[in-house]
Amino acid sequence: MKEQMALERLTGLAAFARAGSLGSFTAAAHALSISPSAVSKSVQRLEKQLGVSLFTRTTRSLTLTPEGRDLHERAVRLLRDAEAIGQTALAARMEPSGPLRITASLPIGMHVIAPMLPAFCQKHPKVSVDLRLSDRMVDLVDENIDVAVRIGDLPDTGLLSRRLAPHRLCCFASPAYLARKGMPQHPEELAEHDTVLLRYQSTGQILQWPFRIAGRVLEMTPAANLSVDVSEALVAVLAAGGGIGVAATFVTAPYVARGELVPILADFAVERDNITALWPESRRTNPAVRAFLTVMQASFRDRIRLLDAE
Repeated sequence: MKEQMALERLTGLAAFARAGSLGSFTAAAHALSISPSAVSKSVQRLEKQLGVSLFTRTTRSLTLTPEGRDLHERAVRLLRDAEAIGQTALAARMEPSGPLRITASLPIGMHVIAPMLPAFCQKHPKVSVDLRLSDRMVDLVDENIDVAVRIGDLPDTGLLSRRLAPHRLCCFASPAYLARKGMPQHPEELAEHDTVLLRYQSTGQILQWPFRIAGRVLEMTPAANLSVDVSEALVAVLAAGGGIGVAATFVTAPYVARGELVPILADFAVERDNITALWPESRRTNPAVRAFLTVMQASFRDRIRLLDAE
């Protein structure tokens, strides 16, 4: 009995929301694919259940009462949420297809996203992926981007978002440089070394070097004669013996595996959880976006865990 009353109330709220928005029972009936009398009866039952009059009725017009106006916005929101549930369920049954435009910062795109794309495309052959790599902060709506993946603390953009995986920031140098200048044992000793800095293309700011010392994370910017604005250039300079620099371990892992770079001050390395996927509200139920986010979530964690272990 309670279930039947709850169902009748939901039906009445849907009829009320449509009638209030469209201004007539007939228009609401057409929108809901039921008869005008069914709409009228549903609204009447709802008014009886709530104990208030929702409409002022005349032979020529249907207007909301003050009580009706107060409740109408909530009823519309409820109806919109119910429709969104239906769209989500429909999208879950649909096969991902069509274009999928992804933007990402260069290191994330090269070292994490690109390696996972062949498996994704094989699993979803009807999706055509367009990967665009840049540190520029792209306007997803204006440039028709489906998903963006960024590193760092992001401003409140109103976009939907998901944290993907933590990663480690550590110091690295080449064996040749360390043989020439020695291995520092504490961040304070960096003042005696050549250092290479990374400058963000998006802001022009220098990446602060974080170290975990005595249970606290401290940041510093060592004096340097050399800075670059791409992570790949940074590790190339370090591998050529240019000095010591800070980079994410998923960027340096191939160099470490080849013996071209050595992690230093690893006991002071800091883990950051600031890799984020962003997508517009309009892409919430897009099957290709949903499929990519699902695969990317798992692949990010597996890939970064594997690279950090190398």
